[in-house]
Amino acid sequence: MDYDIDRITAAISAATHVNCTDEGVLIFLDEIQEAKNGITSLKYFQENAPHLHVIVAGSLLGIQLFAPKLQELLKYYYYVGGMPEAVQSFCQYRDWQEVRAIQKEILRSYERDFSKHAPGEIAPRIHDLWLSLPSQLSKENRKFIYGLVKQGARAREYEIALQWLLDGGLIHRVNSIKAARLPLRSYEDRSAFKIYCVDIGLLGAMCSLDSAALIEGSRVFTEFKGALTEQYVLQQLVGDVELFYYAKPNSKQEVDFLIQSGMDVIPIEVKAEVNIKAKSLKQFVTENASRHAYRLSMNDFRQESWLTNLPLYAAERILSIDCPVH
Repeated sequence: MDYDIDRITAAISAATHVNCTDEGVLIFLDEIQEAKNGITSLKYFQENAPHLHVIVAGSLLGIQLFAPKLQELLKYYYYVGGMPEAVQSFCQYRDWQEVRAIQKEILRSYERDFSKHAPGEIAPRIHDLWLSLPSQLSKENRKFIYGLVKQGARAREYEIALQWLLDGGLIHRVNSIKAARLPLRSYEDRSAFKIYCVDIGLLGAMCSLDSAALIEGSRVFTEFKGALTEQYVLQQLVGDVELFYYAKPNSKQEVDFLIQSGMDVIPIEVKAEVNIKAKSLKQFVTENASRHAYRLSMNDFRQESWLTNLPLYAAERILSIDCPVH
């Protein structure tokens, strides 16, 4: 796209049947983020045609203008997380290693609590289950597998340990559903579930994520097969809505999260980088006639006929933008 203002105004005049260079004409460009380099063109309107009156508007336009800065801050959050002591230290000293040391000490204190507060026969199982978190989340299919806790482990041996961690607020559990019907809770399959850590910073510490990942492009978002990104999205949504996920039997189709909003089931797909493919999500929408669908990725905001793409740093906006969740 060139920035020839005469060409642009001629095209606008042809489309609107109004001579947009006439005195008193106001040019209003809505959803300007949908036009490639549309925002950049405003500079040339100002420089080459200051006599023209131009107003622009767009969904999430204010956020999109600051996208690089927000992406940078999101990288920081992936590493620092939200534990108060870690956040305070980072804000005060900007020392990545000190943050990691604080997180490691928090993890050690949790493990001491397992032995101190849990029943003696359950404490080792709690410890084993807790330490399996990184391997559970780094799989392509994040469904919880008891065999990753300990070879030969069975559900009945670890149910109490799992519940202990849930009750202690150290993990979050997201159950699968058998069918995308309302109410979702009526169709949940409690034998198939995913678990997440309480905090993305602690998960990074458990995985020994190096701070160097923050400066290598989008590496931090894709580490551990996108596990950190899915963990992050869970934290933005959990507590406000009840979360489920869907995995079609005998198929690779999986939708990362589902939420219920009134009479709608809303699917959410999480992408760890700039990835516009959403085959599983599209299939789910087609099969279930979903009225709303969201993809979270490193792409900018984009509204399509069947899908809204939100940038990862705006994940919580699912609860308020074009979606009657509340």
